[in-house]
Amino acid sequence: QVHLVESGGGLVQPGGSLRLSCAASGSLFNLYAMGWYRQAPGKERELVGDITSDRSTNYADSVKGRFTISRTNAMNTVYLYLQMNSLKPEDTAVYYCNAHGPSWNYWGQGTQVTVSS
Repeated sequence: QVHLVESGGGLVQPGGSLRLSCAASGSLFNLYAMGWYRQAPGKERELVGDITSDRSTNYADSVKGRFTISRTNAMNTVYLYLQMNSLKPEDTAVYYCNAHGPSWNYWGQGTQVTVSS
């Protein structure tokens, strides 16, 4: 069992910044990658970006150059971060943390990000 807890969402003006955090704990054996996904109202969930165990990163074209994913390990917890800069109204969505291994896949509860003036 893996537990993912996100934090850091909120309301921000266009052009502003937010940093999301995700704490992953539990049975993280053979963790392949962690990532951030988002789902806007009426749209499908989409990948924002992910980071593998060897720290390779991958981003959606819509966020390249604006968002940065990073991760750190501490004791039995893996922390995943998403630094979001130059936010746009179209970035408004519920953001979900994901962690997966060879035979398992877990999601956090989601955190709302709203970009509006």
